[in-house]
Amino acid sequence: MLIVDNVFADLSQDRPRLGRSSTAERVADILRERIIQGFFQPGERLSEESISEALGVSRNTLREAFRLLGHERLLDHKLNRGVFVRLPSVEDVLDLYRVRRVLEGAAVRRTPPKEALEVIRVAVADAERAAAEDDWQGVGTANIRFHQALVSLNDSPRIDEAMRQLLAELRLVFHVMKNPRAFHEPFVDRNRTLVALIESAQYDKAAAYLDDYLDHAERLLVHAYEPNR
Repeated sequence: MLIVDNVFADLSQDRPRLGRSSTAERVADILRERIIQGFFQPGERLSEESISEALGVSRNTLREAFRLLGHERLLDHKLNRGVFVRLPSVEDVLDLYRVRRVLEGAAVRRTPPKEALEVIRVAVADAERAAAEDDWQGVGTANIRFHQALVSLNDSPRIDEAMRQLLAELRLVFHVMKNPRAFHEPFVDRNRTLVALIESAQYDKAAAYLDDYLDHAERLLVHAYEPNR
């Protein structure tokens, strides 16, 4: 219980992001970001009291944020029990990867602006640094940032928003991996290879490499679900 309470207390650091007019959308953004960072676990019950107090928002605002995240398939509302972080199904995994192939496949075929490429490089470096420190949750977060930056090459705010929602759901999927290092470690090097192909303007090769990359990740995740199916 202490760990959960510490997570909720840590939310108070995000209160300045709400500005003067606290809205459900901003609260949802904060909670989604925390999901992407791996702070909330699938099956965890979210305390209205703790979160509303930490963020300094009303229960009604928080409930609306919960509803928004429920529509994004990140939370489950269980009658008379409360709001819980959702565990995606294996069917969700398959569909997430269908969408990723479309969004990321289009992105790697585009000539990247220097600024966007630098953001991608930073995400790769962050993952390498976290791996060196044996921080595999940090590697997972950096990997999420990498793919968000990759999709930003499409230069579409709507695609960026869709990808943020998709990656938050994907982060919940990562929790099924019993050995995070075994899952994340191969992709630290694979990210570096993919960036090298993009930097050298080998866009068709980058797209083919990305397809194999996503197939690899999808197989690992689906396999992790097998004992429970």
